[in-house]
Amino acid sequence: MRTTRLLSTAFAVVALLAASATAAAAATHPARYRHYVALGDSYTAGPLIPLPRLDPLGCLRSTANYPAVLAARLHVGTYTDVSCSGADTSDMTHAQNVPLGVNPAQLSALRPGTDLVTLGIGGNDSGVFGSLVGTCPSLRASDPTGNPCQQHFTTNGVDTVKAALATTQRNVQSVLAGIHARSPHAKVLAVGYPRIAPESGYCPDILPFADGDYAWLSSVEEALNAAISNAVAADGHSSYVDTFGPSSGHDACAPDGAAWINGKDTLPLAAAAYHPLARGMAGVATVIARHLNR
Repeated sequence: MRTTRLLSTAFAVVALLAASATAAAAATHPARYRHYVALGDSYTAGPLIPLPRLDPLGCLRSTANYPAVLAARLHVGTYTDVSCSGADTSDMTHAQNVPLGVNPAQLSALRPGTDLVTLGIGGNDSGVFGSLVGTCPSLRASDPTGNPCQQHFTTNGVDTVKAALATTQRNVQSVLAGIHARSPHAKVLAVGYPRIAPESGYCPDILPFADGDYAWLSSVEEALNAAISNAVAADGHSSYVDTFGPSSGHDACAPDGAAWINGKDTLPLAAAAYHPLARGMAGVATVIARHLNR
């Protein structure tokens, strides 16, 4: 019995110390934001990055995407991640059908008391990303050192991919207005897309685009990010987070351990093709945290 009492006392002391440590940590890192909501497409959701969430499984929403990393880093009170792979701006206000379920309209997650919102959307509007990765690789063989994909999407001298971004800008601006209407006191961050292609050089085994299309691909990304940034400027009540510049040197062609973006091959336990890796999500979370701390 004496041994039992000693053990009980020891466990009580350990429990007390643990509780004290937890209280100290909470005091050191008080919740700066009470309710964080993450909205977005697959570049927010993080398809195939372990481990997946099940609400619903078809969104391929990772428990290690940048909203999860950011929420932990900021010690938020609660956070709600409703990002979903394949989402475009229309899925902010309408339910999105996905395999094995339905993702509710993403803006429905917002509350009057929500005080932090991140929005990563726009790349799927007008099928921009899908058109690029679905078309460009198959055209490389026709002109490996040229720009066959850029030519494919140019009609009468007009770059049809970039021309569609004017609509994307209006759509994103409308989404921002919808966020403010539902959560009028929230800090709202529109998060841009990180760099996919390198600033120079090529890696056709990873990014199977024609050499001349690498620069064009980057220019499309820059135009997409500019559309999002312009929507933020027109909105006037949100801010834009640039991830394209900070991801320089972390493109899909970067050396092992440096790339934020996966290449053409789907990695079942790491990332979908042409999508962020776990280190990319961590990198974007760092960029957002720095933006908030400025």
